[in-house]
Amino acid sequence: MAAGWFYLTCLALGSLGSLCVLFTAYWMRYWRGGFAWDGSLLMFNWHPVLMVAGMVVLYGAASLVYRLPQSWVGPKLPWKLLHTGLHLAAFMLTVLGLFAVFHFHNHQNIANLYSLHSWLGITAVFLFACQWALGFAIFLLPWASAWLRSLLKPIHVFFGTSILFLAMASVISGINEKLFFSLPCCVTGNEADVKQERLPGAASPPEALLS
Repeated sequence: MAAGWFYLTCLALGSLGSLCVLFTAYWMRYWRGGFAWDGSLLMFNWHPVLMVAGMVVLYGAASLVYRLPQSWVGPKLPWKLLHTGLHLAAFMLTVLGLFAVFHFHNHQNIANLYSLHSWLGITAVFLFACQWALGFAIFLLPWASAWLRSLLKPIHVFFGTSILFLAMASVISGINEKLFFSLPCCVTGNEADVKQERLPGAASPPEALLS
């Protein structure tokens, strides 16, 4: 019975994560003008979708692998490969999301890493990269001794959880920042210049203020 509730909870979490990605994509597509890969404001729209999908949804799914009852018995290698593969997919989406926002900023002459959101996000990605590389080298490759793995396992688990919380804080702050910048009274400088570009398919004021 407990296992049934556990899997039901995992299904609910997976559905909620999928909805987060779909709602973010819907927001970017229908309220922010859609997507492009040309350095314009439409290229920025890939950033929130990819970061939510990678740093929150896929990262969270990868973290749950070792919580599944089937992973507690039998060989660990298939679960290690699944854990590593999901994290690698999450990291690839994250890199694409970072490339989208940095390329957009550079193309529009906007400063990079100027906000609390960006500092939280880049810290989470840096720790994620270190965590993945250390986990791959120590826990997946066969060279590490049992005592070394036992020593590093609690640290690996702690940083894995901390990175997930840091990523969620970054995503929430980023969404709030984007909503804040959507208000004309709060947009200045280069952001204001970029915002003057009409987005094809985007809602017109005052509806656009809700985006």
